[in-house]
Amino acid sequence: MKRTAPMIILALGGFVLLVAYFIPYTQGWGEDAALWFDILAAIAFILGGGNLLKIHLKKMSDKVPGWGYSAVCVASFLAMLTVGLLKIGVHPNEQFPDYRWSGTYDQVGSPFWWLYEYGFKPLTATMFAMLAFYVASAAFRAFRAKNFEAILLLGTAFIILLGRTFAGVFLTGFIPEDSPMAGLKLENLTMYVMQVFNTAGNRAIMIGIALGVASTSLKVLLGVDRSYLGSGEE
Repeated sequence: MKRTAPMIILALGGFVLLVAYFIPYTQGWGEDAALWFDILAAIAFILGGGNLLKIHLKKMSDKVPGWGYSAVCVASFLAMLTVGLLKIGVHPNEQFPDYRWSGTYDQVGSPFWWLYEYGFKPLTATMFAMLAFYVASAAFRAFRAKNFEAILLLGTAFIILLGRTFAGVFLTGFIPEDSPMAGLKLENLTMYVMQVFNTAGNRAIMIGIALGVASTSLKVLLGVDRSYLGSGEE
């Protein structure tokens, strides 16, 4: 039952949402299923937070290599959780001034807003800024004209990079806009590549993703794929 019950619940919820999407008469069923999903998601958040504390507290107690990062993670998690749940520093809502907790936890100027804006966002920006160096390194290795495909990749990247900068506009600025050769201007050529070749590639990728999602969803709903149940025995 530990594996059968979750499979039945998943199959019923999935098929109800599927039917409610295509049959207007059953639209209310989908809304009820979505409400139950929100309830289960809230429980999952609690379990996820407990699991995070369990794993990182164990690393801290065992003093495994890198346990200091676990300490920072736990401290940040508890700080945000405390400030958000207790609504520390939140001003009451104007409609209910007598109720201290009537305001929203993320209102501008609140401690939670301050931690998010001046703590979380700068850290996220720093992480993505560091990723730019890895992208540049990977691009340097990939953009080597070893074969015809690499030459196409290198040529396309060269056109896009130049077309997005002032240098590209300057190099082909002598071509008049009303001439038959205007399409060879780097900014126009860049736009053509992005709108035609890039769009066609994106559509092919999205179609492939849609087919993959549909096949995987059917496998899960029909009980063929049971990986989400874990590796326990039947």
